[in-house]
Formats: sequence, C-alpha cells, structure tokens
Amino acid sequence: MLDLAQTLNAWIEEGRDFAVATVVAVGGSAPRPVGAALAVAADGTAVGSVSGGCVEGAVYDLCRQAIQDGRTVVERFGYSDEDAFAVGLTCGGTIDVMITPVVGARPAERAALAAAARAEPVALARVVEGPSGLLGRALLVRPDGSSAGGLGGGPELDRAALDRAGALLESGRTGTVELSEDGSSCPGGLTLLVESAVPPPRMIVFGAIDFAAALVRAGAFLGYHVTVCDARPVFATRARFPQADEIVVDWPDRYLRSTETDGRTVLCVLTHDAKFDIPLLTEALRLPVAYIGAMGSRRTHEDRNRRLREAGVSERDLARLRSPIGLDLGARTPEETAVSIAAEIIAARHGGTGAPLTGSDRPIHRPVREPQPV
Repeated sequence: MLDLAQTLNAWIEEGRDFAVATVVAVGGSAPRPVGAALAVAADGTAVGSVSGGCVEGAVYDLCRQAIQDGRTVVERFGYSDEDAFAVGLTCGGTIDVMITPVVGARPAERAALAAAARAEPVALARVVEGPSGLLGRALLVRPDGSSAGGLGGGPELDRAALDRAGALLESGRTGTVELSEDGSSCPGGLTLLVESAVPPPRMIVFGAIDFAAALVRAGAFLGYHVTVCDARPVFATRARFPQADEIVVDWPDRYLRSTETDGRTVLCVLTHDAKFDIPLLTEALRLPVAYIGAMGSRRTHEDRNRRLREAGVSERDLARLRSPIGLDLGARTPEETAVSIAAEIIAARHGGTGAPLTGSDRPIHRPVREPQPV
C-alpha cells in the first residue's frame, strides 16, 4: 500500500473513500511480490496491481464490495487446472490478497500514507492472519520508535510488533512476521505484514561521460536517486545530465568518503582512468554497498586489479568488483551499455543468472532476497 502513497494520500486529502488490496503471501511462481497493492476509489478509479493482470478484475470487484460493507477479507487466488476460464493465476502460483477498506477513521493507515508521501521513512504493520476481530488492524512505526494505532491485542502485542517492524524498517524491507497473540515471538497466533517505506536507493555514477548520461536515465527509470560525480567541472553540468538528482564536482574518492551509503547503494565507476579509479575503488570495496561495477576493457581490468592489489585490496574484496561492468548483451551504444549495466544490477539484486529464460527450468518469479553486498 505504501508504494501508492502519493496517490492514496491525495485521495484522503480529497475526502475520497477507497479500498486497498495487498498481496500478503505468495506461493510458487507469482507475478507480484508480497506488499504489491491495487487500490480502488469509490468512483471506480483504480491504481496499482496485485497480479500483473491475471486476477485484477476479481480483486477490483472485491475492493468495490469492501467500500460498501466496510469489511476486511483475505482471498486466495491460484491456478485452476479443472476450469481454464476460472479466475486465477496463469503462471501456476498462488497469492493471498487482503482487501481493506480505507474509509472513516483509520488513523494508522492515514498517517503512514501521509508520511510515505512526504518521503519520510515509516513502516505499517497489519494483521493479515489471525482472529477475525484483529484482521486488518494496523500499527504505524517510525524510525525513532514511536508509533500510532494498534493491533487490538493489548500493549504487549503492540510492543512486540513495534520491535519486529522497526527491524524491517531499519533495513528498508517489506515482509511478514509471526507472533503469538500474547506478543511473544513464538509463531502460532498472528501473522503481520510489515510494509516499509524508505527513501529510494542511491546510484552514484562516477565519470561524467556520454555512457554516464545514458546510465543516469536508466537509473532514474529504475527508481534510484542518481548522483553524478566528476572532478572536472566542464563535464559535470546540469545541461549534460538533466535527469540526475545531484551533480557533484569533486574527486570521486573524497566524495565517496563524505557521502552516505547503505546496503542498497549502487556504485558505477565509468571513468576508466587509474588516477580516479584506484583510490575510488580502494575506498568503495571497503563499503557494505549492494553493487560495485567498473567500466573498461579486459586489459584495463587486469591492470586495474594489479594496481588495487598493490594498494592493499584483499582478494575477498576484489571479488566483489563487477568488471568489466555489465552483462554480455553485445551492447555497443551508450544506451545499450546502460541496459547491460542495469540488467547486471537487477540480477545482482534478485539473484538472477542473466541467462535467457527460454529453455531454462529455473523459476521466473523468485522470493525477494534480503539485501546483501555483492
């Protein structure tokens, strides 16, 4: 739900009633992950998706019904071998969808949507499995440990949910948490869906070259907050990188030491100039970021690795470097190269192989992995 915050918060400010359908569990090959949402307003307007199209019509109708009767329900959708025309997932998996009306006074949801719309970090924990009287109850969690709303099971349950949801918020993850009704961490009573809304991950592109301009556009398309850094002011200009969120004129290694990074940050080194690359990569390979890639020919790669070893970079850290950067797509133009780099970033994030899906027996839709440096 929080990924639709801008639209849904606007609906709230306009006084529009609506219902939200959220994927709360998946099994097998499912097209959308836990947390994916479809929202339907009382006037029939719809935004978002829970299945990529397979069951949208049925979920849309359930949302319209929820607006009318005010009830929260959970429905399961799966593939039907017996009836080819039944509502279900053609991909063969199953999804559980919770449909929640957001009408009247639902302070936790409203406060969470308002915070997410302002790009403030926030988590929303909702009961998606448990006693019918608690289904859909929500608790808002902020990074400072404060909260709003409640799950309806007493202060111990709220305290336990606050602790578990806070941990997911800290890592920027969305997932489910199992608790007992008395608030203990032992599974067996309640399942909570915790949605985290955090600022977008960073992509820092070092080297203000034509390939960087194409990569900036790809990074923005993928939802990254994109920074371009180059020590040469004549090249690092707004005119050359209109879609960058930030343009920094500084020595790359100095800037990297001074800026904030985390486990979702992507670093793309396109300078292929040793005087920039070696101090920058020496610094970068010590950081627990998600991806580090460097452009250059195989000859440049071998020379770069030699220099990095001489600079004291360990073999373990050196193994994290994606060089030459990108997947082998046969790319030639800056735009094609940007696609190959973006494809490698996506594969690293989700554990993909980069191999064609044709002829493969690997699952197309995979569980969301916890963020980890690669």
